[in-house]
Amino acid sequence: MKNTFLIILSLFAVTSCQKEVDLDLADQSGNIVIEGNVTNQTGPYTVKITKSVGVAQPNQYPAVTGAKVILSDNTGQTEILQYIGQGMYQTSTFVGISGRTYTLNVQAEGKQYTAQSTMPEAVDFEGLVQDSFVFGNTTTYTLLPVFTDPAALGNRYLFSFTVNDIAKKVFNVFSDNVNNGLPNQRPLVLPNDDKDNNHQVTAGDIIHVEMQCIDNNIFTYYSALTQISGDNGGGVTPSNPPSNISNGALGYFSAHTSSELDYKIK
Repeated sequence: MKNTFLIILSLFAVTSCQKEVDLDLADQSGNIVIEGNVTNQTGPYTVKITKSVGVAQPNQYPAVTGAKVILSDNTGQTEILQYIGQGMYQTSTFVGISGRTYTLNVQAEGKQYTAQSTMPEAVDFEGLVQDSFVFGNTTTYTLLPVFTDPAALGNRYLFSFTVNDIAKKVFNVFSDNVNNGLPNQRPLVLPNDDKDNNHQVTAGDIIHVEMQCIDNNIFTYYSALTQISGDNGGGVTPSNPPSNISNGALGYFSAHTSSELDYKIK
């Protein structure tokens, strides 16, 4: 088991490489919220369109129907997405490939919204290594994603995980501003209590981890979302991270690579 000081030092490195982002805390209830993803995995891909709600309102976001949603890339590939219910619009034949730049166009409720995202090259997700440390009477488990950052500076990563298929995801964002071109040294800290309905991780739990290689706009979005939520999770209210979608829309559009692994805690 590694020294507790090294774990804490690694966690400091995670947070110290993220720039602060000014957040708009004004009430933006009733705004369009667009959440779209294209990956290097086989589709279909989805775009979810809803309306934001006020701080004091339940987190039940009204679906936006009747929108025209078009996905395209810089090679001429294009598709009009089909509505499948609950604010979800879906592709049928569209293909996501690393290195391409993707454009999302949405016409909804008399307004037009656009966004672009370039899918980075995939970085091999080689495995997960478990560690733990004890503070007081509590054991905290960590998982170290095993991958080597490419030599070129500017890579950005999003790691999300669930515990025993519990719906709530926890996420971490990494940049290569520190340790560029080196094996990863930044662990994922797993929940060690039941606060906010997080399951306290114990031996035998299954951790499902997704690694995304993301562009800089999405890195900024999730870095800000981490600041807002304070616990590496959350949504678009009560305050909202900077969106890469035009015309005042909330949310994000991300073209990213995706790799997934499961690990059983020992």
